[in-house]
Amino acid sequence: MTHSIGKPAIRKLATTAILAVAGVAFSSGAFAADFVAKIGHLESTQQSRHVHLEKVAALVAERTGGAVEFQIFPQGQLGGQREMTEGVQLGSLEATVAPAAFLGGFNPAISILDIPFLLPEDDEKAQALRSGPFGEALCESFDSRGVECLMLWPNGKKNFTSNKPLASMEDFSGQKFRVMDSNILIEQFKAVGASAIALPFGELYTSLQTGVVDAQENPLDTIRAMKFYEVQKHLVVSNHGAMEDVILFNPTFWSSLPEEHRTVITEAFAEVIPDLIAHKKAAVAASLEEIKAAGVDVRELSAEEKVAFREAMYPPARDAYVQGAAEEGLQLVLLYEQEYAALGK
Repeated sequence: MTHSIGKPAIRKLATTAILAVAGVAFSSGAFAADFVAKIGHLESTQQSRHVHLEKVAALVAERTGGAVEFQIFPQGQLGGQREMTEGVQLGSLEATVAPAAFLGGFNPAISILDIPFLLPEDDEKAQALRSGPFGEALCESFDSRGVECLMLWPNGKKNFTSNKPLASMEDFSGQKFRVMDSNILIEQFKAVGASAIALPFGELYTSLQTGVVDAQENPLDTIRAMKFYEVQKHLVVSNHGAMEDVILFNPTFWSSLPEEHRTVITEAFAEVIPDLIAHKKAAVAASLEEIKAAGVDVRELSAEEKVAFREAMYPPARDAYVQGAAEEGLQLVLLYEQEYAALGK
């Protein structure tokens, strides 16, 4: 004897089964993470910072079994860097990855990274400074500013361009360079006889085009992306200025995480650094080829020239930094110089 089941009964059974499966999935954390961190930053989705934030997010999700989720918001979707930094401080945003150059007003100690020729050329030695006592002390300087600094992340180096020749250090004399509003950078250029004019980044292309300034400093991929090479005739690959990112978390959110999750997150950010450096180098190499193809006169500083530029620029820039960051800055400089000397440059 067979029994037929009507359509309403079938639908009821199907619904019960779906709910049961959904309940298992939900209880295993498949639908909702225990901890969700919104992370804001300024770069595009193709740039190194975002690409590697996505990698960190994947590692963290995998290694915490989905308990921690990173939601990444690029291109200033959550506001300018000041708004995002304040959001992390206040707790309306869990984290941001911020250019150190944008944080000097928030934490004067971080402006040590504006000092020219600060990091060694060698990637491993530079990373030893980032991850050693100097980098740790620099991160700890954020504690009193109400944010949790995880570590520094490399994001390339600055180079010089000009409408006038830059064949030697003497050629810098009398030239007008655009800089961010920083006494350290003003002293950097004054040391080689150049003047520095603080202008908003958005005005730089037009200012170069119209001769308000002769020259500027930026990473090669920025020079390419902003097409500064269209209004500049000369490029010196100097790698003189470190472009470091700072990974900042809201302290309340960070302390709410179990210790094992904090360890996973910290290790994931550190683990991707070699890939981050390689990705940035590839972008820089491609940018240099495009700049050369546009007919710009390109030369690289020799090792001897870099020593001469550092000897000229570093002391006055260091002094300007200490003047702005006071005793805290002096202690960081002394620690840096001790470590730099021990690395043998």
